[in-house]
Amino acid sequence: MPRNRSNTFWLSYSDLMTSLFFIMLVLFIVCIVKMKGINDQLDKEVNAKEEQLRKIEELNNSIKEIDNKYFAYDEQFKRHTLKDIEVSFNTYSSNIYDIEQEQLDKLLKAGLAIVRFMNSAKSKIPEAQYMLIIEGQSSKDYYTRNYELSYERALALIKFWSSNGIEFDSLGNCEVLISGSGQSSKFRVQPDIRGNKDNQRFVMHIIPKPGIIE
Repeated sequence: MPRNRSNTFWLSYSDLMTSLFFIMLVLFIVCIVKMKGINDQLDKEVNAKEEQLRKIEELNNSIKEIDNKYFAYDEQFKRHTLKDIEVSFNTYSSNIYDIEQEQLDKLLKAGLAIVRFMNSAKSKIPEAQYMLIIEGQSSKDYYTRNYELSYERALALIKFWSSNGIEFDSLGNCEVLISGSGQSSKFRVQPDIRGNKDNQRFVMHIIPKPGIIE
């Protein structure tokens, strides 16, 4: 009788171990499948991030492609200045028509060059968005309204472009900000001294907005 009980115990034990083995096997397979799903998801996220980084890099590089006939790009400050265009206002004036007609014609072509750039960027990366900052600067004459005056001159440029049919906001990928840095910006023509009228100028910031890239 004890022998039969012993045999029954070992048979039950064997069945239990077999059942546990199959349970562990099933759990192992479930874990493998789950891990594979997680790895696949991680691979997709990594690939998506790499694609985002590629597009961000493309966006950052694209701002250098604006027509260099009208703009000079400063690599250090990541900004554009108008090239071979003399911006000469009368003293304390923000009247855009103080500027000679020949220079106004160049300003108009520069505005059209920005439009071409925005349209080209849209065709390459349809979801790309840019912020266009038009910054006015003034010469270092310590005029108390230099901040206001430099802003008013930048605003006068935007209004000049608008009066000639250039509306950046209507492009769909361009947000416009107008600013005036007076004589305080670090991005200045040297020597930055009284009488250097080269600092009476417009500076363009074309800033990609990578946050919208998906």
